[in-house]
Amino acid sequence: MRQLKDPRRKTELKRLLHKLGVQDVSAVNWHLLDLALTHPSISQTANYEQLEFIGDAVIRLCCAEFLWETYPHLPVGEFAAIRSILVSDRFLAEVASRYGFELYLLASPCVKNDKGGRVSRLADCFEAVLGALYLSTNNMSLIRPWLDPILQEKALQVQADPARENYKDALQEWTQGKYKMLPTYKVIQNHSFQSEDERFIAEVWLQDKLLGVGKGGTKKASQQAAARAAYDLIKSGQSLDLQPQNG
Repeated sequence: MRQLKDPRRKTELKRLLHKLGVQDVSAVNWHLLDLALTHPSISQTANYEQLEFIGDAVIRLCCAEFLWETYPHLPVGEFAAIRSILVSDRFLAEVASRYGFELYLLASPCVKNDKGGRVSRLADCFEAVLGALYLSTNNMSLIRPWLDPILQEKALQVQADPARENYKDALQEWTQGKYKMLPTYKVIQNHSFQSEDERFIAEVWLQDKLLGVGKGGTKKASQQAAARAAYDLIKSGQSLDLQPQNG
């Protein structure tokens, strides 16, 4: 097992593991964990890309095991629907941001300043960390004790959400069933955005009725936000004053 030459880096990585709640760090491969938090902009050969590949499989297996053990009564379709959210870049980046992964990620200044790539970057390094921890022991002992509560919290939110966080699909299904029409979206770039989550503004329309407005870091995210606003409006019971189409 290769060791880290810089004791300060090892201290930093220990701090991150402490935040995550990893209790026994004696089995951690510090060289792999260092790589998991090294962006390709620092080194084309010694970076997190291969560990991310491993971690992608690790997070999917963790979620599958967690759902199997926690919700044995659910049909496989529900497993798939919930897992798709638990392994999404958006959720993984959210968790990585919560634990301050950016503080420990080695990356060039231009990469760190690239707000548009932040979500994918955080999701990638989160998966890479999972890959490093898995390869340290070849099992989930360094992962599931702290990851399961995070998955549990999100799974409960997903189950309480009838749209399963896919508001575009939920809205489309409702408008087709009610009016036999599809909603349309208009997206513009928000030049006065204060944070990367407001980079785009989307409007969702049905005929000439504005159903909702939303902001997001990507066009897709802004459309989901607009669809959620519309979906919440509909579920509140407010009438849209539209005539169903025949046929």
